[in-house]
Amino acid sequence: MGQGRTPPRSPGCDRPPRSRPDGGRRPGSPPDRDRPPKPPPLRRYGQNHLVDANVLAAILRQAAVRTDDVVLEVGAADGLLTRPLLEQARLVHAFEVDRRFAGRLERLAADAPGLRLHLGDALRTRLDELDPTPTALVANLPYNIAIPLVMTTVAGLPSVRRWAVMLQKELGERLFASPGTKAYAAVSVLTQLACEPEHVRPVARSAFRPRPRVDSVFVTFTRRVPGDDGSWRVGTEPLDPEGYGAMDRLVRLAFSQRRKQLGTSLAGAAVGAGAETSRTDVARPLSRADVARALEVAGASPMARPEELTPEQWLAFARALGRLAAA
Repeated sequence: MGQGRTPPRSPGCDRPPRSRPDGGRRPGSPPDRDRPPKPPPLRRYGQNHLVDANVLAAILRQAAVRTDDVVLEVGAADGLLTRPLLEQARLVHAFEVDRRFAGRLERLAADAPGLRLHLGDALRTRLDELDPTPTALVANLPYNIAIPLVMTTVAGLPSVRRWAVMLQKELGERLFASPGTKAYAAVSVLTQLACEPEHVRPVARSAFRPRPRVDSVFVTFTRRVPGDDGSWRVGTEPLDPEGYGAMDRLVRLAFSQRRKQLGTSLAGAAVGAGAETSRTDVARPLSRADVARALEVAGASPMARPEELTPEQWLAFARALGRLAAA
């Protein structure tokens, strides 16, 4: 009796199996008894969990975490991003506010001496008191806290020198938007005063569960490098941490009425007391003429609105108003 023919192989059967972010279990296969079912995402926490292993690998390459980095991760969930970060960084501070993930993360922490688990709200935590202090923020940020968390670390966590974050596309574009555009806002000025952009990677909605209603981007940027005196330059204009705090107050005040001319929105604002030029000055309200003169010094129109000034012009404008020490 003749030997039967070997059935033909299916196309692609010699390809290695694709890695899966859920640990390799395919739909319909028996669940891992040692791991409880993954909690469903909750809208109140802005949760959209990354499920595409190829996207995960790409953003890890883009994050470029170093072996001496102390990573701050916010929104650790079930540890999908946390695990590879532990392989790359010296230590990971992982925050998760959703206590349904506590058991999974606690088991991970028990086996990972380089993981510091924080079950709570990162925005309600003194991040500058973390030990050791973070040097990088790497996270798939919940959309509802993304900008507050980024700005908190930019302004209040000077040890962080690199950001690699998943954001809603609209928010990611706002950080490094150009002057005169609709996206250009206070956070654009304040981010660009302290940081420089590196790379923006679009991420498809299909990479998440549940599928979000908006597009996402993975953004990397770095802190401007300070000199020996602690100051850095934005174009030709110098800035230091104390001056950045003054800029934060001025820029937010101006953009709170972004459609108004600066001469209108800032007229009546007090300067002098506590200004960096002289702490003994008596506070006095700005006049339209004061604002017009400062805008002229900055090379801007006397009728300029907040979104028309570049970050460098904002520094020159603030200095001419007496908000910053002379360069």
